[in-house]
Amino acid sequence: MGSRPVIIENYNEEWPIMFNELQDILRYNLGELASNIEHIGSTSVPGLAAKPIIDIDIVIESMLLLPKVIEKLSEIGYLHEGDLGIKNREAFSRMDDKVPYNNEMNPKQEHHLYVCNKESDALMKHIVFRNILRKRPDLVTSYSVLKRELAEKFKDNRIAYTEGKTHFVNTVMNE
Repeated sequence: MGSRPVIIENYNEEWPIMFNELQDILRYNLGELASNIEHIGSTSVPGLAAKPIIDIDIVIESMLLLPKVIEKLSEIGYLHEGDLGIKNREAFSRMDDKVPYNNEMNPKQEHHLYVCNKESDALMKHIVFRNILRKRPDLVTSYSVLKRELAEKFKDNRIAYTEGKTHFVNTVMNE
């Protein structure tokens, strides 16, 4: 992931449609295991410039359901990567660009998939930040400018790009 350049695009009105397509496949395969499926991250905020990658949090009632969720997700092409150091949030990668697999077996939009316990701090932060931005066009504008500047400065360093956003995110979250 770190070797690909950081590319920021203008908001794309297709992103929510792409999320809905992914959500439908996930919901169909997970059924009642998923209490909710959230579109989070920059592509979930109208008007916000973003990397063209959909971020998805699948919400489960309890981490006791995780083994069954891992099994169901593996059936449609996801690989479990563990919590990557974040409690109550499990990361998944895709075996190929057709994941999640469905009858069409067509390429799907690039996305990051996480499974979170409903009490996950990471989940709460994602939702709160998204909802604040959705209500504050002024912050959307400021954040878009910052992201473009950071992408230019750290085009080949995704870690530095992400770290560069931290102060903005923390400031918004603490207002």
